[in-house]
Amino acid sequence: MTKTLLLLPGDGIGPEVMAATRTVIDWFNGHGAGFACDEALVGGSAYDAHGVAITDETMQKAVAADAILFGAVGGPKWDDVGYDVRPEAGLLRLRKELELFANLRPAIVYPALADASSLKRELVEGLDILILRELTGGVYFGEPKTITDIGNGQKRAIDTQVYDTYEIERISRVAFELARTRRNKVTSMEKRNVMKSGVLWREVVTETHKHGYEDVELEHMLADAGGMQLVRAPKQFDVIVTDNLFGDMLSDVAAMLTGSLGMLPSASLGAPDALTGKRRALYEPVHGSAPDIAGQGNANPIAMIASFGMALRYSFEMIAEADRLDAAIAAALDKGVRTPDLMSEGMTKVDTDGMTAAIVAELDATA
Repeated sequence: MTKTLLLLPGDGIGPEVMAATRTVIDWFNGHGAGFACDEALVGGSAYDAHGVAITDETMQKAVAADAILFGAVGGPKWDDVGYDVRPEAGLLRLRKELELFANLRPAIVYPALADASSLKRELVEGLDILILRELTGGVYFGEPKTITDIGNGQKRAIDTQVYDTYEIERISRVAFELARTRRNKVTSMEKRNVMKSGVLWREVVTETHKHGYEDVELEHMLADAGGMQLVRAPKQFDVIVTDNLFGDMLSDVAAMLTGSLGMLPSASLGAPDALTGKRRALYEPVHGSAPDIAGQGNANPIAMIASFGMALRYSFEMIAEADRLDAAIAAALDKGVRTPDLMSEGMTKVDTDGMTAAIVAELDATA
């Protein structure tokens, strides 16, 4: 059966890392995977061509696809475009209209990269945590969201943090279900000491835990303390579940524990379809568009390739293939292959194509 992928490379290094991932997809197709790929514009490239960050036609393709692979959007070229058509608006529309409420951001330290972390080896060696970020609610989407002139040369900016019970319940369920496939522990993070939304968050997570998830260990932690603990003793965590704003920040903190933003994939999932059980899904690297290195061939493609690995796992239930790809990435790193962001003494420096070729060579070795 054909499996449909919509590729949205975007801006900056997005097209470079997507091309690398396309090479990996082609390898799996050469071994019977059966992926059919379509490609479209998003972000600044879509704005340049169509005046919007994503077209209705591309949204229709996104709805129809089994999974979406998304590169990166944005850059200084589009700093002065209208707020509603800024490059990031394309990604926000995808998340909102596809109801991709659950953002999975793993932070895994490959053995070969333990010394690349900003923390000591003993703190991060063997690290494997998962940050689950609520993605379609909270302060990024709450209303009112305004900047108003209040006179006397003063302006007032308002962003509104809003969460309803059902939004917290559904992300909590995903957290508990994911924990059952890992080390069976969930840490919920909020700011109940100063935010009413944090009070509700803790209340709803606690109640959800009591209804069928009692076998999973649950702890609560203030988000600022959680950020401190991530850089103090990160291996204490398994699954961290938190809201949109805190998840955005904490996942970037976790990213640097691994040595480079270029290493981290992510998945954004919707609710299971009532008839088929399938979830709408978008997979993207955590890193941004990195316009300062775009076009130089220096981008690390691992996060984008590993995002495709998450698609294998979560959208297509191709667990053996996902494990094979993860092992190929680890093996390439074990042999000392490094893009510039990971480079250290004694290693072999390669460009984007070189890292891709090294991963494909490891896939060939296990075929």
